[in-house]
Amino acid sequence: MYHYLGIRGIEEYMEFSSDLIKGSVVPVVLALLRERPMYGYEMVKQVNSRTNGKLQWREGTLYPTLHKLEADGFISSRWREAEKGRARKYYAITRTGRTELDRRAGEWQEFSTSLNRLLAAGGEL
Repeated sequence: MYHYLGIRGIEEYMEFSSDLIKGSVVPVVLALLRERPMYGYEMVKQVNSRTNGKLQWREGTLYPTLHKLEADGFISSRWREAEKGRARKYYAITRTGRTELDRRAGEWQEFSTSLNRLLAAGGEL
């Protein structure tokens, strides 16, 4: 199954498989929250902005992940009143979440290095 949560090229829209997307959401969320507490829509805007609109997240993708990360103890949440408008639920990374981010970042680095080696011209390992 493919999602339109992908990379937009100059004149095309590339699709990523669900498996590829699922593998990147957790480390990205934890990395964003390592910077500072954020509310869900703010995270969506950060991802979309930092990738120059090439990676398009939607809230429907994010909130199930936030709920699971909170249940696993990797993040915590609390409601804060906004200056204007309604209260927002802010998420923050926990100490356990930082450890998990370090583990996943190392895993991602090893995986991407290995995959890049396999995909490189000549396929030298």
